[in-house]
Amino acid sequence: MQSGHLLIEEPVRLASVLIPAKPKFFPSLTKIVATLGTQSRSVGTLEQCLKAGMAVARFDFSWMDAEYHQETLDNLKKAIDNVKELCAVMLDTVGPELQVKNPTGEPIKMEAGNHVTVTPDLSRTPSADILPLNFAHLAKAVKAGDTIFVGQYLFTGSESTSLWLEVVETSGEDVICTVKNSATLSGTILTVHVSQVKIDMPTLSDYDKKIISTWGVKNNVDIISLSYTRHAEDVRELRAFLESQNLGDTQIFAKVETAEGLEHFNEILKEADGIILSRGDLGIDLPPEDVFLFQKIAMKRCNMAGKPAIITRVVDSMIDNLRPTRAEATDVANAVLDGTDGILLGAETLRGPYPVDAIKTVSRICAEAEAVYNQPMEFKRILKSVEEPMENLESVASTAVRAAIKVKAAAIIVYSTSGRAASLIAKYRPTMPVLAVVFPRDENESSSWTINGIIKARQILALRSVYPVPTNPNEVGATAEASLKLALEYGRLINIIKDQDRVVVFQKIGDSSVVEIINTEDVI
Repeated sequence: MQSGHLLIEEPVRLASVLIPAKPKFFPSLTKIVATLGTQSRSVGTLEQCLKAGMAVARFDFSWMDAEYHQETLDNLKKAIDNVKELCAVMLDTVGPELQVKNPTGEPIKMEAGNHVTVTPDLSRTPSADILPLNFAHLAKAVKAGDTIFVGQYLFTGSESTSLWLEVVETSGEDVICTVKNSATLSGTILTVHVSQVKIDMPTLSDYDKKIISTWGVKNNVDIISLSYTRHAEDVRELRAFLESQNLGDTQIFAKVETAEGLEHFNEILKEADGIILSRGDLGIDLPPEDVFLFQKIAMKRCNMAGKPAIITRVVDSMIDNLRPTRAEATDVANAVLDGTDGILLGAETLRGPYPVDAIKTVSRICAEAEAVYNQPMEFKRILKSVEEPMENLESVASTAVRAAIKVKAAAIIVYSTSGRAASLIAKYRPTMPVLAVVFPRDENESSSWTINGIIKARQILALRSVYPVPTNPNEVGATAEASLKLALEYGRLINIIKDQDRVVVFQKIGDSSVVEIINTEDVI
């Protein structure tokens, strides 16, 4: 595999490490997806999260009910109004997640060498001897020697809270296992993962459909993260269901977290709007030495397809600590160098005591990595992957990015209705911010702005480098001139565009796509 190369020569770069970074309006071009929960749901904390760089707010329905998440979302809307920044809303489905319910929350102490029975009998009380599971056919799916992992926060890497079981035998519907490590299971929900075993449960559960048809419809969610996506058909099924619920504009990000999903990755990528690389589960399904290879290959394929890729499980230690480990900081930077569009924070912001610090820290690491990202090499690699003849819109979009690099533009301004133009610009990994002026699909109907324009504006927040320009139909009007002035005013307001800067403008005029290089002082 071809190795990356730094853009800045080493002596200069090493010296610059000692120079404090200047604060910027956009903390990084790489986006931060933050999971909201107990430690990050107050209006004040959410305001800080937005200012720190949260671009997408994730609502994980594998815990707590719709009423709880609605209260959190209502607080988020207040925070957005207060700080005047957009934030996309991501609904994360539960999917075929295996769980042991522990209603009392009492800790369960497990000792290595003992036996434990995993049973579908949900009337049993969880204990060191019995673990009742929400799946009736586990005994048919596993065989002696298979590995089962159990834990509330299973994939944090903490052996003291995660349990490793080895299947000994099956007895009817029960599975008898040997406990391989001593651990104390705590919490009311214990997640279960069976390594490299196909689980016969629907990807889109009845519970997921209920949540989408109620909470999702009520809030007109921007993105749905489809947990445990295993086949392209899973995405098509969700797409059809969204259409039936009048959520046709909602994007689908396929969450690939099993070997089965990895096996069908190319087909899934074609159907989905974006990919979430869930390394927690995959870190169990794959040998540890292969996880990095999966990340690099999957990220490259997403980049070539021009679809956003988001990576998970990078700073787990910040669930309890104010600073990440050195290895975690390096992991975040390498994800950026690999081409990720975003970093997803889970328990770090959901239940960790330092949600704002987690966002700030990851953003700073991303910004440093972006400064040495080899954009020319990636640009050529992506360009080479596109089949010829290249589509007109993409050809001009790639030219816009190249022009912006060559003239050292302060920003790229793009006009878009569907978000596709902004997506194509992001595909070629510009090193400067992209300000996207998003028009309603039907500019003659103001109601369509609320339905379509705002959704598209929020959705592009998942794209690396791209930021929507706050607009409404009355401000934008019908002319490109008015839109350009609006974008430039916003750029000056947030201090990324100054007098005598150059900007590159990418737009469609009729059936043609046009790139224009503009000196900001020439626009009054």
